[in-house]
Amino acid sequence: MPAIVLIGAQWGDEGKGKATDLLGGQVQWVVRYQGGNNAGHTVVLPDGQDYALKLIPSGILTPGVRNVIGNGVVVDPGALIDELAGLDARGVDTSGLLLSADAHLIMPYHIAIDKVGERYLGKAKIGTTGRGIGPAYQDKIARVGVRAADLLDAKILRQKVEAALDYKNQVLVKLYNRRALDVDEVMESVQAAGRQIEHRIADTRLMLNRALDNGETVLLEGSQGTLLDVDHGTYPFVTSSNPTAGGAAVGAGIGPMRITRVIGILKAYTTRVGSGPFPTELHDAMGERLRKVGGEVGVNTKRPRRCGWFDAVIGRYATRVNGITDYFLTKLDVLSGLEKVPVCVAYEVNGRRCDEMPMTQTDVHHAVPVYEEFPGWWEDISEARTFDDLPANAQAYVEALEGMIGARVSAIGVGPGRDQTIER
Repeated sequence: MPAIVLIGAQWGDEGKGKATDLLGGQVQWVVRYQGGNNAGHTVVLPDGQDYALKLIPSGILTPGVRNVIGNGVVVDPGALIDELAGLDARGVDTSGLLLSADAHLIMPYHIAIDKVGERYLGKAKIGTTGRGIGPAYQDKIARVGVRAADLLDAKILRQKVEAALDYKNQVLVKLYNRRALDVDEVMESVQAAGRQIEHRIADTRLMLNRALDNGETVLLEGSQGTLLDVDHGTYPFVTSSNPTAGGAAVGAGIGPMRITRVIGILKAYTTRVGSGPFPTELHDAMGERLRKVGGEVGVNTKRPRRCGWFDAVIGRYATRVNGITDYFLTKLDVLSGLEKVPVCVAYEVNGRRCDEMPMTQTDVHHAVPVYEEFPGWWEDISEARTFDDLPANAQAYVEALEGMIGARVSAIGVGPGRDQTIER
């Protein structure tokens, strides 16, 4: 049976949590395949309860679904424990959550360096959340990282922590004028957390491949979005992993030929958190309206999101880079009440029109959106449950976006609730 990838097609915050939750009843496994606890996924259940998930896959809210934190994720053990405790307190069964033995851990020194390093960059800051995600991925690539499996061997764990602190403490003390971290204190905190999660550590690659062999369906859930991919995003204002579909196979430990469907999540407009270029960003009352009506505040960070009109250049790029088969368009309801809805159909860069993403960082920063306006609609669409329930202008808007981004829209979100969805 297939593996399905669900990815953000913009700069993250597109509504992946809701999409994963909706698919939960159709799959047997949900896997987070990259990122850390810097991005939140929100799910609102029919009874009105909302859950803000950070590390744990959104499938945790669907009974009978097995959930995995894959090898491509970097995990702060303390943050994972806190998130589990919050779900347990609300009656959610988390007993079956598994953690890949090969997932790298965010250590106390990663968080310390991340926070002070971002401040040190000043105006050149990337916009990191300060949770140690970037430094943990740096250590992974440098082959000096600590993995979940190391929690099961105290001797190996101590060797790695001692080796790391020999260098990290010099950076903290000599470069940033901060206090050195004590090996024993780090070991004590990490081992205490490890004792609470070690029963979840498993060879999830083997388990997922066996599940696929047995005809079960696996949903691979990405964090952040395509334009934050370290290779394919608006570098250097990106995350430290690969949220794109190509990262799903690597981050879960399955072969790429297992993947048969790639679902992209797009907002009916565009948002971004943190630094970096954003061609359609609005710095006026309309941008504030989108932020207010759309509730555009980071689930995890609580930072206000930058808002702008839909960018079809980004949509086409996401379709191509990810091999997207179909889209889930979210927050169409936020656009209700507008007389006109502009869409960026191309960029103008140094006097020339660009219909595709510019190749260089300089051109991306200088891109000026070329807009096409579509007639808006005044009706409240939050109760729409079929495509025909939508006003004619809303239908035309969706169909126009399909033509521009090169893939069909198979589902439309008309509100935050699980039931506020149109399936086509």
